[in-house]
Amino acid sequence: MTEPQERWVFGYGSLLWRPGFEFEERARATLRGYHRSFCIYSHHYRGTPENPGLVLGLNVGGECVGNAFRIAPDNWPLVKAYLDERELVTNTYIPADVEVELADGRTVIAHTYVADPTHEQFAGNLPVRTAVEIIVAAHGNIGPNLEYLENTVCHLDEMGIVDPPLHDLMDMVRREYGEINMGAGI
Repeated sequence: MTEPQERWVFGYGSLLWRPGFEFEERARATLRGYHRSFCIYSHHYRGTPENPGLVLGLNVGGECVGNAFRIAPDNWPLVKAYLDERELVTNTYIPADVEVELADGRTVIAHTYVADPTHEQFAGNLPVRTAVEIIVAAHGNIGPNLEYLENTVCHLDEMGIVDPPLHDLMDMVRREYGEINMGAGI
Protein backbone atom coordinates (compact mmCIF):
# COMPACT_ATOMS: atom_id res chain seq x y z
CA MET A 1 0.00 0.00 0.00
CA THR A 2 1.39 3.42 -0.95
CA GLU A 3 1.60 6.27 1.51
CA PRO A 4 -0.85 9.15 0.96
CA GLN A 5 0.75 12.16 -0.70
CA GLU A 6 1.08 15.50 1.03
CA ARG A 7 -1.66 17.97 0.16
CA TRP A 8 -1.49 21.75 -0.01
CA VAL A 9 -4.22 24.41 0.14
CA PHE A 10 -3.83 27.88 -1.43
CA GLY A 11 -5.49 30.75 0.45
CA TYR A 12 -5.96 34.24 -0.94
CA GLY A 13 -8.82 35.81 1.10
CA SER A 14 -9.96 35.01 4.63
CA LEU A 15 -7.94 31.78 4.53
CA LEU A 16 -4.85 34.03 4.79
CA TRP A 17 -5.60 34.85 8.42
CA ARG A 18 -8.29 32.35 9.43
CA PRO A 19 -7.64 29.02 7.75
CA GLY A 20 -9.83 27.15 10.25
CA PHE A 21 -7.94 23.86 9.86
CA GLU A 22 -4.75 22.26 11.14
CA PHE A 23 -1.69 22.46 8.92
CA GLU A 24 1.91 21.31 9.07
CA GLU A 25 3.48 24.26 7.26
CA ARG A 26 2.47 27.71 6.02
CA ALA A 27 4.42 29.38 3.20
CA ARG A 28 3.96 32.43 1.04
CA ALA A 29 2.98 31.26 -2.45
CA THR A 30 2.40 32.74 -5.88
CA LEU A 31 -0.31 31.49 -8.20
CA ARG A 32 0.11 32.53 -11.83
CA GLY A 33 -2.83 32.78 -14.23
CA TYR A 34 -5.33 34.14 -11.66
CA HIS A 35 -5.70 37.32 -9.63
CA ARG A 36 -7.52 38.11 -6.38
CA SER A 37 -10.71 40.05 -7.13
CA PHE A 38 -13.96 41.15 -5.49
CA CYS A 39 -15.77 39.37 -8.30
CA ILE A 40 -18.44 37.35 -6.49
CA TYR A 41 -21.73 38.63 -5.12
CA SER A 42 -22.22 37.34 -1.57
CA HIS A 43 -25.73 36.29 -0.64
CA HIS A 44 -24.65 34.56 2.55
CA TYR A 45 -21.54 35.58 4.49
CA ARG A 46 -21.23 39.27 3.56
CA GLY A 47 -24.60 40.13 2.00
CA THR A 48 -28.09 38.85 1.35
CA PRO A 49 -29.99 37.99 -1.84
CA GLU A 50 -31.82 41.33 -1.44
CA ASN A 51 -28.63 43.33 -0.74
CA PRO A 52 -25.63 41.34 -2.01
CA GLY A 53 -22.13 42.05 -0.83
CA LEU A 54 -18.89 41.23 -2.61
CA VAL A 55 -16.34 38.58 -1.71
CA LEU A 56 -13.04 37.59 -3.18
CA GLY A 57 -12.55 35.03 -5.88
CA LEU A 58 -9.71 34.00 -8.11
CA ASN A 59 -10.46 35.54 -11.49
CA VAL A 60 -8.59 34.60 -14.67
CA GLY A 61 -5.43 36.54 -15.55
CA GLY A 62 -2.42 37.94 -13.73
CA GLU A 63 -1.08 36.44 -10.54
CA CYS A 64 -1.99 36.20 -6.88
CA VAL A 65 0.28 36.07 -3.85
CA GLY A 66 -1.18 34.29 -0.84
CA ASN A 67 -0.44 31.46 1.58
CA ALA A 68 -0.02 27.77 0.91
CA PHE A 69 -0.75 25.38 3.76
CA ARG A 70 0.69 21.87 3.86
CA ILE A 71 -1.82 19.40 5.23
CA ALA A 72 -0.91 16.12 6.92
CA PRO A 73 -2.06 13.29 4.61
CA ASP A 74 -4.24 11.70 7.29
CA ASN A 75 -5.95 15.03 7.95
CA TRP A 76 -6.73 15.78 4.29
CA PRO A 77 -10.25 14.28 4.18
CA LEU A 78 -11.35 16.42 7.15
CA VAL A 79 -9.74 19.58 5.76
CA LYS A 80 -11.26 19.02 2.32
CA ALA A 81 -14.73 18.49 3.81
CA TYR A 82 -14.38 21.63 5.94
CA LEU A 83 -13.22 23.73 2.98
CA ASP A 84 -16.00 22.47 0.71
CA GLU A 85 -18.60 23.33 3.37
CA ARG A 86 -17.07 26.80 3.85
CA GLU A 87 -16.42 27.70 0.23
CA LEU A 88 -19.20 25.96 -1.69
CA VAL A 89 -22.20 27.45 0.16
CA THR A 90 -23.76 28.69 -3.09
CA ASN A 91 -21.41 26.94 -5.56
CA THR A 92 -19.96 30.21 -6.87
CA TYR A 93 -16.51 28.64 -6.78
CA ILE A 94 -14.99 25.76 -8.69
CA PRO A 95 -12.61 23.55 -6.67
CA ALA A 96 -9.28 23.32 -8.48
CA ASP A 97 -5.81 21.90 -8.00
CA VAL A 98 -3.32 24.51 -9.18
CA GLU A 99 0.44 24.86 -9.33
CA VAL A 100 1.88 27.44 -6.94
CA GLU A 101 5.44 28.53 -6.33
CA LEU A 102 6.46 28.76 -2.68
CA ALA A 103 8.72 31.56 -1.45
CA ASP A 104 11.64 29.12 -1.11
CA GLY A 105 11.36 28.17 -4.80
CA ARG A 106 9.53 24.84 -4.42
CA THR A 107 6.61 24.24 -6.77
CA VAL A 108 3.63 22.34 -5.36
CA ILE A 109 0.10 21.49 -6.39
CA ALA A 110 -2.40 23.21 -4.09
CA HIS A 111 -6.15 22.88 -3.72
CA THR A 112 -8.06 26.17 -4.04
CA TYR A 113 -11.37 27.64 -5.18
CA VAL A 114 -11.62 29.76 -8.34
CA ALA A 115 -14.52 31.99 -9.34
CA ASP A 116 -17.07 30.39 -11.66
CA PRO A 117 -17.63 33.01 -14.41
CA THR A 118 -20.84 31.24 -15.49
CA HIS A 119 -22.50 31.45 -12.07
CA GLU A 120 -25.28 34.02 -11.58
CA GLN A 121 -23.39 35.46 -8.57
CA PHE A 122 -20.28 36.18 -10.64
CA ALA A 123 -19.85 39.97 -10.62
CA GLY A 124 -16.85 40.16 -12.93
CA ASN A 125 -14.65 43.23 -12.99
CA LEU A 126 -16.76 45.98 -11.44
CA PRO A 127 -15.70 49.64 -11.48
CA VAL A 128 -14.00 50.62 -8.20
CA ARG A 129 -16.77 53.07 -7.24
CA THR A 130 -19.47 50.42 -7.78
CA ALA A 131 -17.54 47.88 -5.69
CA VAL A 132 -17.07 50.43 -2.89
CA GLU A 133 -20.79 51.30 -2.84
CA ILE A 134 -21.73 47.61 -2.64
CA ILE A 135 -19.14 46.80 0.05
CA VAL A 136 -20.09 49.76 2.26
CA ALA A 137 -23.83 48.96 2.10
CA ALA A 138 -23.81 45.16 2.48
CA HIS A 139 -24.08 43.06 5.63
CA GLY A 140 -24.34 39.27 5.77
CA ASN A 141 -24.86 36.64 8.42
CA ILE A 142 -21.28 36.90 9.70
CA GLY A 143 -20.90 40.67 9.52
CA PRO A 144 -20.41 43.76 7.41
CA ASN A 145 -18.89 43.44 3.96
CA LEU A 146 -16.61 46.34 4.85
CA GLU A 147 -15.08 44.29 7.66
CA TYR A 148 -14.02 41.65 5.11
CA LEU A 149 -12.33 44.26 2.88
CA GLU A 150 -10.56 45.87 5.82
CA ASN A 151 -9.38 42.53 7.24
CA THR A 152 -8.07 41.41 3.87
CA VAL A 153 -6.11 44.62 3.24
CA CYS A 154 -4.81 44.69 6.83
CA HIS A 155 -3.52 41.12 6.61
CA LEU A 156 -2.03 41.67 3.16
CA ASP A 157 -0.17 44.67 4.63
CA GLU A 158 1.06 42.60 7.58
CA MET A 159 2.37 40.00 5.14
CA GLY A 160 4.02 42.65 2.94
CA ILE A 161 1.81 41.76 -0.03
CA VAL A 162 0.92 44.65 -2.31
CA ASP A 163 -2.41 44.21 -4.12
CA PRO A 164 -3.14 47.54 -5.87
CA PRO A 165 -6.83 46.88 -6.71
CA LEU A 166 -7.67 45.98 -3.09
CA HIS A 167 -5.64 48.88 -1.73
CA ASP A 168 -7.44 51.21 -4.20
CA LEU A 169 -10.80 49.99 -2.85
CA MET A 170 -9.71 50.57 0.76
CA ASP A 171 -8.26 54.01 -0.09
CA MET A 172 -11.54 55.08 -1.72
CA VAL A 173 -13.53 53.88 1.30
CA ARG A 174 -11.27 55.86 3.63
CA ARG A 175 -11.44 59.01 1.47
CA GLU A 176 -15.22 58.90 1.19
CA TYR A 177 -16.27 57.33 4.48
CA GLY A 178 -13.39 58.07 6.86
CA GLU A 179 -11.06 55.76 8.77
CA ILE A 180 -12.66 52.43 9.61
CA ASN A 181 -11.79 49.80 12.16
CA MET A 182 -14.23 46.91 11.97
CA GLY A 183 -12.31 44.28 13.95
CA ALA A 184 -10.70 41.00 13.00
CA GLY A 185 -13.55 38.68 11.89
CA ILE A 186 -13.60 36.78 8.63
